[in-house]
Amino acid sequence: MARRGAGGTKGGVGRFLMGLIMTIGGGYLFFNSISVVNNFSFGYRLYRLGSFNLTSGMVLIPFLFGIGMIFYDGKNFFGWMLSLGSLIALTLGVISSINFQIQPMSAFELLTILVLFFGGLGLLISSLRDVDDF
Repeated sequence: MARRGAGGTKGGVGRFLMGLIMTIGGGYLFFNSISVVNNFSFGYRLYRLGSFNLTSGMVLIPFLFGIGMIFYDGKNFFGWMLSLGSLIALTLGVISSINFQIQPMSAFELLTILVLFFGGLGLLISSLRDVDDF
């Protein structure tokens, strides 16, 4: 009876583990080199309607009216729609204001990260197929 390795195939557990370690290491180094910058504030322009800029502070006005309507009558459909619509608009505005910037690095560091990640991914995937014995 043949020994089964990674994924139930004869591909090899060693290749699988080495590929997994390389992929995780390359992914970690890549994501560690990215900085996330958010320039959100209450005067920040979220949306543009023609020549009119809708700021994040203006989105809070319908939200406050909606909350007041909900506290007055919990079954007020318009109050719920105002509140939920404002929260959704505010959340999407915050997410759209996020900037991802890769930190400066040498070509050697970038190539090392890419070789680790994609080489590990190749080893990981190749370990899941049957390999004939030589």
